[in-house]
Amino acid sequence: MEDQEQGTKSRVMKVDSMESWDFYVNQATVQGCPIVAHFTAAWCIPSLAMNPFMEELASMYQNTISFLTIDVDEVK
Repeated sequence: MEDQEQGTKSRVMKVDSMESWDFYVNQATVQGCPIVAHFTAAWCIPSLAMNPFMEELASMYQNTISFLTIDVDEVK
């Protein structure tokens, strides 16, 4: 993500394996937080256009809602 390249930490957690999916889902369950999952792909322009919106929402609802992003081509 562009924010990560500029040195700021993304508030949207990247799921890169089944283990990380389980970790984030379990963490949200324990905290009682709902999850917003953004399924994306590098070739999908509308999906990429959603990234800044997801970052904004994650900042607005920090510690209230867990935001995850999953690249469908990377995680199978």
